[in-house]
Amino acid sequence: MGLASELPLEGLSLGHQSAEAHLNAADNIFRSIGVEPIINCRGTFTIIGGSIERPEVRAAMEAASQNFIQYDELAEGIGRRLAALTGAEWGMVSSGCAAALKHVTAACVTGGDPEKLIRIPDLTGFEKTEAVIPARSRNMYDHSIRNIGVRIVDVSTPQELADALSPRTALVYMLADEPGQKDNTLSLEAIVALAKPWGIPVLVDSAAEVLTIPNVHLARGATLVAYSGGKAICGPQCAGLLLGDKAILSAAWQASSPHHGPGRDNKVGREEMIGMLAAVETWTRRDHAAEWKRWLAMLDHIKGRLASVQGLGLAVTEPTQLSKKSPALTITWNPDSLHLTGEELAEELGRTPPRIAIGSLQRDGLTGVQVTTGQMQDGDQQVVADRLYAALTRKRSQKPALATPAADLSGDWEVSMQFLNGQHTHRLQLRQDGPWLSGTYQATFQRMVAEGYLDGEQIRLRCSWREPGNQLVYIFLGQWKGGVLLGEVHLGEYRTARFTATRADRPMPKRRFTVPGGRLYGTYCASCHQRDGKGNGQRFPPLAGSDWVTGDKQRLVRSVVHGLSGPITVDGKAYNNVMPGFGFLRDQDLSELLTHIRSQWGNQASPVSADDVKQHRGGQ
Repeated sequence: MGLASELPLEGLSLGHQSAEAHLNAADNIFRSIGVEPIINCRGTFTIIGGSIERPEVRAAMEAASQNFIQYDELAEGIGRRLAALTGAEWGMVSSGCAAALKHVTAACVTGGDPEKLIRIPDLTGFEKTEAVIPARSRNMYDHSIRNIGVRIVDVSTPQELADALSPRTALVYMLADEPGQKDNTLSLEAIVALAKPWGIPVLVDSAAEVLTIPNVHLARGATLVAYSGGKAICGPQCAGLLLGDKAILSAAWQASSPHHGPGRDNKVGREEMIGMLAAVETWTRRDHAAEWKRWLAMLDHIKGRLASVQGLGLAVTEPTQLSKKSPALTITWNPDSLHLTGEELAEELGRTPPRIAIGSLQRDGLTGVQVTTGQMQDGDQQVVADRLYAALTRKRSQKPALATPAADLSGDWEVSMQFLNGQHTHRLQLRQDGPWLSGTYQATFQRMVAEGYLDGEQIRLRCSWREPGNQLVYIFLGQWKGGVLLGEVHLGEYRTARFTATRADRPMPKRRFTVPGGRLYGTYCASCHQRDGKGNGQRFPPLAGSDWVTGDKQRLVRSVVHGLSGPITVDGKAYNNVMPGFGFLRDQDLSELLTHIRSQWGNQASPVSADDVKQHRGGQ
């Protein structure tokens, strides 16, 4: 199951809302506004609410809401207390982990200089203008770093990192790695060893990790480490935690709200700040072993409920890594036996009440779902077990074969996209093989790979694009009606759009053109005779100044059209190799190629015409 699009607002009936309706927590406060809540068996993903705050956190936030406070004084007090609790030099609370990355980047770029701060993202004249990121750490959250205006430098090896570091480097950012991880040449230790001599800070993104005290990443040499408050720590959903270097964190606080500048839009309230501190305090007192046992008991209940279902694989895993650390139950089956995929089951559970967010998987010919316990609440296991049992024992018919396609969609299409607040025209090029579709989709800026099928009159098309730090997936669901395609587009986490596609009325260009001889030489000749025409030692003769090139034109044409083998002498030097014939090229192409080599590198011989070529192979 995905993180955004598979629990959509669209398609769920929210009911009529009258002006007299009001919030009602007696049943469920979300239902009082027509929104159905979710049982979280997926993990600490922001799109479904992250985590449930601990009671101590809610109590602290309620207490903090009763008084006013000067925010800089509050930040100082919290910084000292976090340092005492964690053993770090200093601590800071931000409005989320992504905001923490942004504030630290601003601090490393400005050094705490307010004049620089208010010029962001225009870094003209700044000394620090680059952020170095290992390629394996590029992700969509590094938008927070890019928002400051720095140039991102990707590196994949220690040598590339060493070459990238310079006085312009503001920081190195990386996703947290596991200590001792194999095949990781850019481990935290390796990065610190190269960055430290430059005095360049290293920021570790540990958003979904459990909190370690003393902090494992700081102990390994990191300058700063960032956590999400609303994940494993179970603090406020809209809070983040930073630990590490006091000077940088002081400048990071300066770059955040309530101070004006690029971070003013990342406001963190006194309630979240105190709530995050309370979450860390509570973390140090929580019985983590007892929590683990409770999670395992939940999975045992679900596993026991499903044990009698034929054809299921049931496996409990207990992860040891720091990120997303909670037990999980993996349920697998043969999709041909149950006529159901894990993705379909996750969709069914996510759309119909009682709604359950659950992960799906596909591997080794099997399909399935995974129940993650970290945010399951007491009693959820009964609901989840019953819904899974009912869904996996329900008799389902085999899916029908795809219907005969209503049309051949091959060709060019003009796609009118109606987004939430604007319209754009895109282009689609399709090839069709039976019901199957493939091609390219030209969006506003990016060219995407398209794949899908036409089931009778119904089209399903998935268009995707990815680059370091960015990705887009557009899923088209539409109908073929009277020569037009129209329907809805699911934009992943970016909600939905409407589309209408018509065949592009673009006439086929019918014009001849010339390929420069130099291009042809680079394609067919340069690998042997070299780009400078000087040949390659004893193997391939030179063309520069060669009488084979500038002399008898007919001999040259014959050699190139039909090939040449056996010993030849060029400029008094013997060569014995094989040159294949290039008769597969058109007369005009060979004319341009041979004219090129007879006029380059000091050669000054007459041109070769297409007719010259034609007479040596009987025309083409």
